[in-house]
Amino acid sequence: MDSKDSAALISESRARWRNWSGRVRFTPKRQARPQSLEQLQSVVRQTAEAGRRLRVCGSGHSFVPLVETSDTLLDLSGLSGVEAVDGTRATVWAGTSLKPLGGLLRAQGLGMQNLGDINRQALAGAVSTGTHGTGLGLGSISTQVVGMTLVLADGSSLHCSATENPEVFAAARVSLGALGVIAKLQLQLQPAYRLRLQKLAMDLDECLDQAPTLARDHRHFEFYWFPHTRKTGVKLMQLSEEPKSRTALTTASEIVIENGALGLISKLARANPDWCAPLSRLMAWSMKGDAGSMVADAHRAFSTVRWVRFNEMEYELPAENGACALRELAEFVERRSIRVHFPVEYRYVRGDDIWLSPFHGRDSVAISVHQYQGMDYGAYFDGAEAIFRNHGGRPHWGKMHALRAPQLAALYPRWDDFHALRRRLDPAGVFMNPYLQSLFEDA
Repeated sequence: MDSKDSAALISESRARWRNWSGRVRFTPKRQARPQSLEQLQSVVRQTAEAGRRLRVCGSGHSFVPLVETSDTLLDLSGLSGVEAVDGTRATVWAGTSLKPLGGLLRAQGLGMQNLGDINRQALAGAVSTGTHGTGLGLGSISTQVVGMTLVLADGSSLHCSATENPEVFAAARVSLGALGVIAKLQLQLQPAYRLRLQKLAMDLDECLDQAPTLARDHRHFEFYWFPHTRKTGVKLMQLSEEPKSRTALTTASEIVIENGALGLISKLARANPDWCAPLSRLMAWSMKGDAGSMVADAHRAFSTVRWVRFNEMEYELPAENGACALRELAEFVERRSIRVHFPVEYRYVRGDDIWLSPFHGRDSVAISVHQYQGMDYGAYFDGAEAIFRNHGGRPHWGKMHALRAPQLAALYPRWDDFHALRRRLDPAGVFMNPYLQSLFEDA
């Protein structure tokens, strides 16, 4: 592609970009939406040659300004779909959203090994930030990647895997977009499968006491704790060969209660913050001891409809520290009369060897705290973060936290290796932005 054609791919922009929660907003000077690998390479090459910078946007489901730029914003939605399938491996374009990906793979008789409960993210964004589901024996989405094609700062493409450019592979599976633009990924899949999903209510202390056993005995286990109460809502999933349930997952429980009722309660809490505690107790009271079960294709069982928007902080703690940390959080919420009604999520994730993965070297418990959009989260998130850090936590890269380079460097054994590689692959900082610089300063 000649320079004239390349220039035509990049247009001036006045459109304001915002993330899912509305917390991050900015207006890039330029935007580009390539439709092929060659066009993507041309955009990156032209940006670098002009001495400009570039960030890649996905679905906007990160809660921090990872993609914010005053220069060029690259939209990968034109690079979407499954390119090839070979046995239980598939090559998938990086801009593919997780929601349609589940159906595309199911049509090939395949399924991802694990997913989170929200499927709005683009695949590259989910991989780059270490997005995960739950399961003591299952890693993050990044651990399902067995190869990837990166477009580097000079516009060249580089393929990496465990055997081809293994150092880049070890770093690029969670890289925050700082090493290059992911163009496509090779995923290790498994034959399509179904899950039986069961929901039930438990006392918080009983749930925490039983959590290690429940996590061992079920392929997937997680729970939500309702602040200002001792109640939890538990989700258990196991492999099933039973026929799919006739009732879709988007039933009254998911639409009416988890979205309609929560949305109304959240609006009341925002208008009257002093009502947060009684409103949380109302939600906990509505939970049934056994809310029933159903069977669905895995990609449908994982995903949950989420219409109510929020801001979120999440930390990944050593698995053995999770229960103590959550008990301290519950005590903090009561002692400080924190105005929060949104449930707290608790999940298990298997450790891995990815350099900047929050799960590097250890099995972990992920604890996520949320606050409804438009409500103050300062005291709540600050207190939760202090508790999580005291228990050896690492922050989720796509969610809110206050850590910067000195604190982060102490948490990652391969921190210096990652940044040496970053400087080698992108010496001019084409893929940097102010937020990344604040995370990586002095690295």
